[in-house]
Amino acid sequence: MDTEAKDPVTVRLHSHVEMGSMELKSILGYDDQGLVAAPEKKNESPLKTLYSSGSGSFEPPLKALYSSGSGTFEPNLKALYTSGSGSYYRRVMKNTVVNSIRTVVFSSRLNLLMPFGPLAIVVDKVNSHHGWVFLLSLLGIIPLAERLGYATEQLACYTGPTVGGLLNATFGNATELIISIYALRNGMIRVVQQSLLGSILSNMLLVLGCAFFAGGLVFSKRPQVFNKPTAAVNSGLLLMAVMGLLFPALLHSTHTELHFGKSELALSRFTSCIMLVAYASYLFFQLKSQRSLYVPVDEGEEIHSDASDDDNEVPEITKCESIIWLTILTAWISVLSEYLVNAIEGASVAMNIPVAFISVILLPIVGNAAEHAGAVMFAMKDKLDITLGVAIGSSTQISMFGIPFCVMVGWSMGVSMDLNFQLFETAVLFITVLVVAFMLQEGTSNYFKGLMLILCYIIVAGSFFVHIDPTAIQDKPPEPDD
Repeated sequence: MDTEAKDPVTVRLHSHVEMGSMELKSILGYDDQGLVAAPEKKNESPLKTLYSSGSGSFEPPLKALYSSGSGTFEPNLKALYTSGSGSYYRRVMKNTVVNSIRTVVFSSRLNLLMPFGPLAIVVDKVNSHHGWVFLLSLLGIIPLAERLGYATEQLACYTGPTVGGLLNATFGNATELIISIYALRNGMIRVVQQSLLGSILSNMLLVLGCAFFAGGLVFSKRPQVFNKPTAAVNSGLLLMAVMGLLFPALLHSTHTELHFGKSELALSRFTSCIMLVAYASYLFFQLKSQRSLYVPVDEGEEIHSDASDDDNEVPEITKCESIIWLTILTAWISVLSEYLVNAIEGASVAMNIPVAFISVILLPIVGNAAEHAGAVMFAMKDKLDITLGVAIGSSTQISMFGIPFCVMVGWSMGVSMDLNFQLFETAVLFITVLVVAFMLQEGTSNYFKGLMLILCYIIVAGSFFVHIDPTAIQDKPPEPDD
């Protein structure tokens, strides 16, 4: 027994088993016990082939399990799972698919709203009642946007916190960008502008406010701390976006264009290119050049290091499953977005609600469901740096990437999408950026700051409810005569 324990192949094999997956260790451990207890049994196939080479000696074909072909002992689970008839492998794959569907589709009560999506399509085909189609599509997109955020969070578990925040912001804004592209295709420029503007306002005031408020209530004994330099960089980018939107609006309002009707559009496209370059530079600065600037602030490093094992979250689905679910959810959101956009004008008339209120308030609340849930959840776990990465990072991405991207897409479609968001909308954005920048300058948060941001959003919502956009009806081009 001593010589067998000291055998280098056996020692190396056991070390690899200890470093392998828990499932593999359980299989090998169980089979070892079976061999010791009753080696004469013949009901151990296909695991018998694991230990028997045909000569009666217990030596690799373990090598067949652990060898990758180069002679090194590496796990080869495919050889284990596909041995024999392959039924075990198929059973594992079936259980994986079932567990994935159960985790993603049936784990949230909000998914009870999912049937409203197909119901909206049925109502549109039957009687085309725009009010009901809009309402049902809106309700159907809410759980899809939330599940899109969930799948993004699962994918972010396999990346670092910086890339994770970027993924949350990117896929969190996928709903708004999809709706905007469909609206651009229909020539509804003001709907695109106002929905993107509403997404920025919703993230900066409502999402961040609810996160600060919920986190402040959970940690009411002390203020929560976040990375102040990161917030300062995002505030600077938001002010740059305000500058890009303000100049075309002033040029249009003061009637000082060099070429009337052309200079404003040319300036918008030129500014959009500059903003895209600035956002690409920001990504390089964030992910490559100054990564140390975006290290999350940890209060009480000793306590945090002791409890690090408890704080680390284990993903519920695999990386591949996360990507597949992101693709499926994005495609289904795209289908419902088309019905939603086509019903906006009819719903405005049927429900007697201004198009501006629908575009700035209702659509972004639905599109930001993923950011809203994620930001509040992270704030309640005292992870405010991820909260800011989701809320403020999402606003930065929409203002510096989403809006210029839609200008470029409109240019390729032959649609005159510009950066003239009108003075009222631009002024609201400018005041919002200033308010949030003042809230973030201390690097701390509490429930009172969150309450003030929520109240500011209510004021903005009331303003757009009584605001009539004179150009909203003129956006959609007339139908060509046959």
